[in-house]
Amino acid sequence: MIAEQELFDVAEFVKTNGLSEAVIAELRTKFPGKHFTWCMEDDIHSGKPVYEGEGFDIYVVNSMDHCSVLTNDLESASGFVLAELIAE
Repeated sequence: MIAEQELFDVAEFVKTNGLSEAVIAELRTKFPGKHFTWCMEDDIHSGKPVYEGEGFDIYVVNSMDHCSVLTNDLESASGFVLAELIAE
């Protein structure tokens, strides 16, 4: 489960610090037990972000089954996908 406050805290942290390997590592430390993946927005071909920020979107995944799937249900979510947006 991902609480609304956790989603807000992750979004604020990324807004303040941007996206980088160091930021992902720090988020893993701040939120133990949660999965974090960093990718580009155009790598995602389905689903809808649960948060849309300036320069990034946040998706959440459900990993209860063998494979992780994007979801919009925070109750069943166990991880974050931080999708970086590049201005064209």
